[in-house]
Amino acid sequence: MSDVAMSLNLKEKAAQKPAAMTAGEFEIRDYLRLDQFPHFLCPGCGHGIALRALLWAIHDLDIEKDQLAVVSGIGCSGRLTAYIDANTYHTTHGRPIAFATGLKLARPDLHVIVITGDGDCLAIGGNHLIHAARRNLDMTVMMLNNEVYGMTGGQVSPTTSIDRFTTTTPMGNQEPGFDACALAKGAGASFVGREVTLQTTALKNLLQEGIAHTGFSFVEVISDCTEIYGRKNELGSSPEMVLSQKRSVLPKFDGSTVDKPFRAGNWETGILSQEERPEYYEAYREHCHRVLGK
Repeated sequence: MSDVAMSLNLKEKAAQKPAAMTAGEFEIRDYLRLDQFPHFLCPGCGHGIALRALLWAIHDLDIEKDQLAVVSGIGCSGRLTAYIDANTYHTTHGRPIAFATGLKLARPDLHVIVITGDGDCLAIGGNHLIHAARRNLDMTVMMLNNEVYGMTGGQVSPTTSIDRFTTTTPMGNQEPGFDACALAKGAGASFVGREVTLQTTALKNLLQEGIAHTGFSFVEVISDCTEIYGRKNELGSSPEMVLSQKRSVLPKFDGSTVDKPFRAGNWETGILSQEERPEYYEAYREHCHRVLGK
C-alpha cells in the first residue's frame, strides 16, 4: 500500500470515530510492555499523560502493532519507547528523526512516529527537524516540551522561559526560547499543532489528526517537569503545575489573559497549520520512475 493510500485509510478511520469517545473503550495495558514496569517517570511528570494520549490515538486509528514503529532519542522522553509494545527504537541523542527518516524510506508501509524532547529535538537535533519538515516525509513527531534537560541534571534548553532557573542558569535564563511550532511550520511541516497534557482528550484528537495526515506532522506537547524544573523554580505542587497550563497556553476560543502565566506568550493550541503538498517518498519514487523509465 502506498503512503497516500495508507494515510487516506487512516483519515477514513479517524472520521468514523466519534470525537466524544471515552477512555473506557481504550485499555492502555494492551499497548504496553508490562514487564518494563514500574516506570521511571517522576510523580506528576506530563510525559506519562502524553504517552497515554498517543497510544489512545493509535488505538482509535486501528493501527496494528506490527505496522507501527516508534523512535526516540535521549532524555526523559526517550525512555517512553521502552514501554510501548510495538516496533521501537531508542537511538542516540538528537538523532531520532534521522533514524526515523531512514526507517520510513526503507519501510514506507510502516506508520512511523518519533517521540522526542525539546532539548533532543531543538538543540542537537535541530537540523534534523528542519530538514525532515522541508522534505515532508510522512511521519509524525511528538515533541514533549518541559523546558529543561530533565534526565541529565536540569540544564537550560532551547525552550526554557526567560528568568527561569536551571543548573546552568543559576541567576535566571536570559536567552529567548524557540517557538517550536513556528519553527516547524517555517521549515515546511505540512501539519503543525500544539496541546497541553491537561487536555488529554484534545491531545489525543490532535495526535490522531497528525498521524492520519499525509506528510510531515509536528505536534508540540506542553509537558510539565514537576521535580527538576518545578521545584527549582518554586512552581508549586504537581497538580498546581498541571492546572497552571490553563492559564498559560490558551485555546483559540479563550482570549483571557493572566498576570503571571506559567509560560509566556499565551500560545494557541490545536491544529495551527495544515496543508496538502507532495509527500517526499511518493514524489521521489515518481521522479525515479520518470528518470529511469521504470
